[in-house]
Amino acid sequence: MPNGKGEFIMETKVIEVDPLNIEEEKIKEAAQAIKEDKTVVFPTETVYGLGANGLSENAVRKIFEAKGRPYDNPLILHVSNVRSFLEYTYISYALLEKIERLLPGPITFVLKKREVVPDIVTAGKDTLAIRMPAHPVALKLIEYAEVPIAAPSANISGKPSPTMSEHVLKDMLGKVDYIIIGGKVEFGVESTIIDLTQGKIPIILRPGPIPPEKLKEIFGDIIIPDFVYGKIEPDYIKSPGMKYRHYAPNTPVILVEHDDANTMVKKVLEEVKSYNNPLVLCLKEHVGYYKDHNINFDTIGSESNYYEFAVKLFEMLRKYDEKVDAMIIEGIEDKGIGIAVMNRLRKAAYQIL
Repeated sequence: MPNGKGEFIMETKVIEVDPLNIEEEKIKEAAQAIKEDKTVVFPTETVYGLGANGLSENAVRKIFEAKGRPYDNPLILHVSNVRSFLEYTYISYALLEKIERLLPGPITFVLKKREVVPDIVTAGKDTLAIRMPAHPVALKLIEYAEVPIAAPSANISGKPSPTMSEHVLKDMLGKVDYIIIGGKVEFGVESTIIDLTQGKIPIILRPGPIPPEKLKEIFGDIIIPDFVYGKIEPDYIKSPGMKYRHYAPNTPVILVEHDDANTMVKKVLEEVKSYNNPLVLCLKEHVGYYKDHNINFDTIGSESNYYEFAVKLFEMLRKYDEKVDAMIIEGIEDKGIGIAVMNRLRKAAYQIL
């Protein structure tokens, strides 16, 4: 029914599920909704996803409408078993054996698509982004739905991705048919995306929890284009996350690129003077500097644990959005999962110092 603003509001059913003790009847109910071309928000190991039947153009269209997502931004097809890669893509058995070593997991593969996948999923391209998530709720949902589930992150397009139940309830309540609440996610940033269609050397299209070092163990040489670091725009679009500004809260984000501690802190202390109510999101190692200057701050990670930074990133961007007039964030090195973190921060940033 319409709300007071004339906007159409759907009735959303919220289901709470314990990932360690899944009540399968609840998952079956949501899976039936997928079969009926309805939309379901569900947890994955990376972020929460907004899913629908990936073989139904009608269902997939509802994803774009709920998010306000441009139709030229492709989606990821989520599957529950390795055989599905043969069903929906053209892939050799030799290559399948290699990617099987990473499945299930926080990684997406771009492959040539089969005709059964609607063009709306791939933004009209002949390539498909496909992954097998490593989350028990996601895998059960896909299994019981008996179709692959197309799903981007379950947030308003362009805003920080959802890593907690509060995030999806804020963004998607009244816009989707079902929301499955399954706790906090494991990684906090979206999956690594790797293109396997360009010759013998794979190309990373989006950094994520699976670092380049791990990919090199399996595939040998890996190409990491400059745009992966989030410093320049790509000149072609083959997967989600390559086009449009992403991950940005309403409050301006000012990113201070990684440097030695004294240089970074000096830049931060100079920048806070430009705002009435700024917040510094800093590394744990730098807390003493900001305490000494009576600066409003919170910690977002440490030099010794970049995974902690990744898990907390979107949570922090949402926690302080519209509560301060600027978020000044200390950056980390472009290594390991730090590449993924800095990619997101550079795309979210209003200003980079």
